[in-house]
Amino acid sequence: RWRQSLVGNNAAANALRQIGVEVFPSFPITPSTEIPEYFSKYIAEGKILSNLILVESEHSAMSAAIGSALSNARTATATSSNGLAYMWEMLHIAASMRAPIIMELVCRSISGPLNIHNDHSDAMGMKDTGWIMLFSKNNQDVYDNTIIGTMIAENSSVLLPIAICQDGFITSHSIENIEILEDDEVTKLVGKYNNNVNLLDKENPVTVGPLDLPTHLFEHKRLQVEALANAKKVFKEISEKYEKISGRKINMIDTYMVEDAETVIIAIGSTAETIEEVVERRRKNGEKVGVIHVRMFRPFPKEEILSALKNVKNIAVMDKVMDYSLNGGPLYKEIISAIYDMKEKNKDVDKNIIVSNYIYGIGGRDIGVDDIEGIFEDILDGSNNEKIKYVGLK
Repeated sequence: RWRQSLVGNNAAANALRQIGVEVFPSFPITPSTEIPEYFSKYIAEGKILSNLILVESEHSAMSAAIGSALSNARTATATSSNGLAYMWEMLHIAASMRAPIIMELVCRSISGPLNIHNDHSDAMGMKDTGWIMLFSKNNQDVYDNTIIGTMIAENSSVLLPIAICQDGFITSHSIENIEILEDDEVTKLVGKYNNNVNLLDKENPVTVGPLDLPTHLFEHKRLQVEALANAKKVFKEISEKYEKISGRKINMIDTYMVEDAETVIIAIGSTAETIEEVVERRRKNGEKVGVIHVRMFRPFPKEEILSALKNVKNIAVMDKVMDYSLNGGPLYKEIISAIYDMKEKNKDVDKNIIVSNYIYGIGGRDIGVDDIEGIFEDILDGSNNEKIKYVGLK
């Protein structure tokens, strides 16, 4: 193992190099453009034998990725914002065809109006397309998630595409010291790609993507759900293997000072580290507070979150995306659903547990320590009686 100073985009590209991506269809869009740029440099320097395919659109990038992954080649791509939206049709097709593509998603606000800064409107737009989704709170997570994510996606009981999400500019363009594994360690751990489907194998012809009428489509969609359920089981197995060579325990959720916490903030992405700073300060004052970072958003780790919340009375769920249902953001809805299920199954659960939703950071609006302090004050003094609040709104 060795340490290197890398921006988040290069952490992603370096991990893709180490796992041996063979085909990388690419169309540039800020702030993900650096990923194929770094990867192309690795190709030019002879550090990997791979094909970077420059296409005419993001829709074409995902189309090419599907064909490549189903032709027995380990395949990755990268995008952001409207680029992901342009892929929308092909996202569903990639999942339905069980093509384990690795997509580095550098999260950015979706137009309009035009904005190139970070929020999670692009990622949350793909949450129901059948992809596995891992979120990163720092550059180390980007690197680790790419490696373990590849192993999850390519597992024979899963075979689904995966999005490795990070916050645009906040991690993608910020330098951090991260721990890198040796190339041969990663190669041995990840292994050779084999999807058991090869469109180029003329000796064993297969049909992919045929017309799927009412007699079969329901069953095929149900199998996708089963594959997502399998991804949770596989995650645990792969995490144990990864810990042995990296020394880092990767969990579906990252908990910080939650064991005895009565008040918890739940968030996704880089904001979790800001919350950790505030939690440390408040713990010194004797307050039982904590933070949960949700690494695996799809499939949603309900059981793991409920286990962590066993002593909690107040929860603030932070969503970095504007919600138009008027019923709260995507993460909030998942938490509310999980807690309702917990109350139904366990009658001893405190019926007065309070869950509030805080919408923040839209279009890259800064979220700082003072803002997090304000959220804690809000929920600790009992003034969080509104279901949805907007943090930092002018």
